Parts: sequence; structure tokens; C-alpha cells
Amino acid sequence: MNNAELSGGSRLLKIESLSKTFPGVLALDNINLTLDAGEIVGLVGHNGSGKSTLVKVLAGIHRPDAGARIDLGGSIHFIHQDLGLVPMLNTVENLDLGRRKGSWAFAPTRRDERAEAERLISRFGASFDVSVPISKISPAECTIVALARATASWSDDRNILVLDEPTATLHGEEAERLRAVVRQLAANGTGIIYISHHLGEIVELADRAVVMRDGRVILDAARGEFDRERLVAAISGRISTEPAPARAIEPKRAVKLRVRALSAEGIDKLDLEVCSGEIVGLSGLIGSGMEHALGAIFGSRTCTSGLVEVSGRTVPRMSPKHAMKAGLAYLPGDRRRLGAVLAMSAGENLTLSSLSSICGKMGALDLVREWATVEHDMRTVSVRPPYPDQNFALFSGGNQQKILIAKWLRTKPSVLMFDEPTQGVDVGAQSGIYQLIRQAAADGAAVLIASTDEKELATICDRVVVISEGAVLTELVGDEVSESRIIRASRGHLARVANYPSKSQGQTQVEVRRI
Repeated sequence: MNNAELSGGSRLLKIESLSKTFPGVLALDNINLTLDAGEIVGLVGHNGSGKSTLVKVLAGIHRPDAGARIDLGGSIHFIHQDLGLVPMLNTVENLDLGRRKGSWAFAPTRRDERAEAERLISRFGASFDVSVPISKISPAECTIVALARATASWSDDRNILVLDEPTATLHGEEAERLRAVVRQLAANGTGIIYISHHLGEIVELADRAVVMRDGRVILDAARGEFDRERLVAAISGRISTEPAPARAIEPKRAVKLRVRALSAEGIDKLDLEVCSGEIVGLSGLIGSGMEHALGAIFGSRTCTSGLVEVSGRTVPRMSPKHAMKAGLAYLPGDRRRLGAVLAMSAGENLTLSSLSSICGKMGALDLVREWATVEHDMRTVSVRPPYPDQNFALFSGGNQQKILIAKWLRTKPSVLMFDEPTQGVDVGAQSGIYQLIRQAAADGAAVLIASTDEKELATICDRVVVISEGAVLTELVGDEVSESRIIRASRGHLARVANYPSKSQGQTQVEVRRI
């Protein structure tokens, strides 16, 4: 990299003729890219499009091929998707990692360190206990800590910040808070490369959108020259994001899941029913209880009262073990931390829920049967590449989610539940995941999806239930299921309903009053 060419003016980064070849693979093909001070460039593309390789070249992890030119007019800093924080350490300790504290005689006191940590996070509008371990604070607060650490040592105003999926684990108000921080940094002159699968926030935030496909820049467009549809077309060339028409649900279908007066942390006497072959969405603002509902139903959150029935039978004890025995399957939103064992292979993760099916008569693992089963299942859900022995963590987000879906489909669940099913997944993989969900419903499962993506719910759900204060606020059925209606309802523009369950099941009528 050449650090002298852009020492003055507004340009912070200029990339010309950047290619990167690995054995047998052209990962980057003649990339040209610029970034100015105060500019937000949204970088999008499928997993495998070359985004990560480009970032690793900028970070110095990979050397580009001969002929490339990268001119830097400022310092470059990176915040990766996993944030790089140490969970057992607190905010003060994480901020101190890698920083010089001066000589022993002038080392800061603990009070000074705490005050400095509070000052650093306050620059991003945050105020929380900096002595609490990182594992105990919210995802949004973790992101603030990572931002504070990245920017703490900035000595001038010529800085570049690369953010890789910064809102992947954030929802609603938390994500908006992060975007406000990004705007603030840009307003102060920082040049920002913002990588995201959420095309809506690229449209909202970016001054320019850059789309990569197959290692090349397919689109480089300024604000006003791109919208979500153009980005999708550039990313995939063929994938439509138009909502699929809602499937007609037979009113006499059997109720597969019945939740009655369920109470837990964030949930207050929740009532809910889902029929065989039905896809029901849960919507609500962060703090509404929507984000806790599926964990409570599955028994991974402690419940204080209420009951859950699967196919007419009460789950005897609210625990994941008993929920699985009853026919419940649950994919949590944080698949890497809560849904998988990262140290295991894809095949080992896929068979975790059904080990008995690949064991012999004496209980020993049948490796031949395991390999054949895993290969078949990975191909069925279109995992690419379909390598059972590859470490789970090395697959893209979309492929990881498909592996976990295959894991649960092997149990032939009566009820399949998803928290944020396409979080951190590119639009190509989203389409495949939606197809798997629809097929599970077509095969007779009751499907329940909690999502903060209203467009996603409108795309795939037959019915959407809006949660507020831990209970059902209202529900939308049939033609009422649209992105705009879900947004209005979740923000309190529809009054609370009476006499749940829903009219879609031919039972008590639901009155929805528009206010």
C-alpha cells in the first residue's frame, strides 16, 4: 500500500486494478474502488462474492497480485462481525487490550481507567456499567465497545473504518442506534466501508453502493441511482424479492401448537395457536417480548406459568429435552453461539439431534451410515460445498443456517420454530431458506417465525401475530399480511384485540380496531 499519494484532499482510499488469485481460484478480478472523507460506501454481495477477500487484502492478511495499486490517505481500522471482544473481560479490560499505559510510575488508576472507558462509550451516546463482563451486556452495547476500542487511538481526522455486518445480531432500536453512530462518524470526516446483507439499511445509509459478484464490481452507484430492487438485481441477476402470494389454509386443519397463558421473562400470559401446514409470524418492537417468545415455548427460558401443547398433548416439563420429545424444533437467532458447536464439523452438527438414527444395534456410531446420511441431507438443502467433514464455522452464514435446518428436519418435527431465520444471510441464500420453510409447512409441520424484518414476514407468512408487553396485541390474516400493515401494527397503530385465538381457525372472531 502507498500511504503518500493521498496525503491531502478529501480522498482517503483509492484501489486500482486489484486482483487476488488463490490456487485455481480468481477471488478478486480487477477491482477499482474509491472512498472519500465523510463518505459511507455500502458494500454488498453474495457470500463468496469477494467481499471478505477484499477486506483481508486491505487488512494486510492477503497480498494482492502484481499490478495492483492501493493508495491510503488515512489510517484504516476494522470491526469484524465477531467484534473480537473477550467475553469474560469487562468493558474497561477490553478497551485496554493492546493499548500502552505508560511507565509503571505513571500507570492510570482503576478509577481513571473506568472514567476513560465511560468517556469513550459516551461519545456514541451510550451509558452502561463498564465493570460488567462483556458476556452480560447487550449486543448493541458490545458493538459500542468495539467501536470505542477501534476509535480510541485515532490521532487525526483522516480515518477509514471498515464495518463487517455490524447489525447482524442487532434488532430494531439497537440497529438504528448503531446506524446513528455510523452517521455521526461520517459527519466527523471518517470514511466508512459498510458491509451488510440488509439491503434496506444500505439504501438508508450509503452515499454509494458497491455490489460485488464473482470477485468483480458489478455496480458502483451514487445515492439516488440505486434502490433495493436494483441492488437485488445486481447481486443475483435473477432473484425476485416480491412477496409470494399467501397460501390458503384450510380452517379445519389440526392445531399442532397451542400455547396458553405462558409467562416468562418478557412474556405475560401469551396465548397462541398454529395449525398443521401454517406459517405464522411473530412481530413486535424490541422489548415487546417477541424476541423471548420462542425460547419460552421451547423451554430454553425459564417459564413461571402456562402450558404448551403439541398435537393435543401437554409438554410435561418446560425444558428443551421435553420439548424435543414432544416434537418441537427451535433454531435460535444467534446460530453460532446458541444453535451450533463451532468446533465440530458440518456433519457432526447435522446429526446432533438424531444420533440414534446413525448408530448400530450396540449403540456404536456407524460412520458409513453417518457419512451417507449427512451427504444426502446436505445436498437436499443445497449446502455448497456439500463437505460433511468441513468445520461448521468455515461455512457461510446461509450454509450454516441450511445445515441447522437439516439437523432439525431429520427429527421430523411437528412444530418448527425460527428466530430471525435469515439474519446475516445474503439474498441468494434467503430464497433457498424460504423454500425449505415452505416445504416443511407443505409436509404438515406447523411453522412459527419470530422476525424483526417485516418484509420477511410479509413474504412468507400466512398470518402474523403482533406482540406487545409480552402478550398478543393483534393479528393480521390473509390480505392484511403486508409489510406496511405489520409495521403499523407493531408500532401501536392498531388496538389490542380481544378473544384470541384467531378467526383464521374458524373459532372466536378477532376484532381489530383501527385507531
